[in-house]
Amino acid sequence: MDIVLYALTALLYGGLAVAGWRAHRHTAVEPAFVGVPAGAHLAAGMESGRASKASGMSSMGRVLLGVALLLHGVLLHTTIFPQNAMVFGFAFALSAMFWLGAGIYWIESFFFPLDGLRLLVLPLACVASVMPLIFGGVRVLSYSAAPMFKLHFLIANIAYGLFAIAALHAILMLMVERRLQNMRGTATRHTSNSWVSSWLDTLPPLLTLEKLLFRLISAGFVLLTLTLISGVAFNEQLVDKAFKLDHKTVFAILSWLMFGALLTARRVSGWRGRAALRWVLASFLALLLAYVGSRFVFEVLLHRAVV
Repeated sequence: MDIVLYALTALLYGGLAVAGWRAHRHTAVEPAFVGVPAGAHLAAGMESGRASKASGMSSMGRVLLGVALLLHGVLLHTTIFPQNAMVFGFAFALSAMFWLGAGIYWIESFFFPLDGLRLLVLPLACVASVMPLIFGGVRVLSYSAAPMFKLHFLIANIAYGLFAIAALHAILMLMVERRLQNMRGTATRHTSNSWVSSWLDTLPPLLTLEKLLFRLISAGFVLLTLTLISGVAFNEQLVDKAFKLDHKTVFAILSWLMFGALLTARRVSGWRGRAALRWVLASFLALLLAYVGSRFVFEVLLHRAVV
């Protein structure tokens, strides 16, 4: 049964990703642009971008993505919690992260045309959904049924999903900013990367993306705070010790401090631009190292089953 869910989930994500990229490449390179002056080409490209923005994700695409998310959720539940036990590892963490990230994108797509983000999220979700087949997890038996642990696990994974989609937002915003800077530097720039430009044209304005980015980070920061608090409470319940200084705790606290500093600087001084976006990515990298990165090292490189 699990293998069927794996196949259907990957097929839906992959099919939607391929269809999206094919549709984008079909509209990105128009024969009518051949021989058109650079200024007219740029205007035509902007019009193409606006047309793509107006279209957004189709209703059928949203339905199929909803089905993929449902199947992926069932798959995660059946593979992580088999028969009152728990199996978890870095591959399961990545799968859950991009399931939540794709779910957050799916909700956003009802309100904003984010085709450019879809073309990133769906391939990543497709790959992440099948990673547990390649890299098995570590069986956890002692405390997986504890209500405090389940609450901590749920909150932590939602926070991971929010920050993952925020990191993808930041990457796209950096690409858009670089493209705008290149356009200011030379209005005649037109290379074979025109399909990349038209892809970026499908995104909303930078101010809209920025607003979405900081909403995601604010929500993720609240959940990350609750993750740390519930982790302390669960650790005290489990081993009668409220604080355990290990690699997971160090990187989680470091990420929390970095995201907190970002939000504070944003509120106090209106911090924005490339420096702020790079700070977002650095903060997300610290969060990845808190669990996914360290578990990858233990499970794959060192072959050690560390819970």
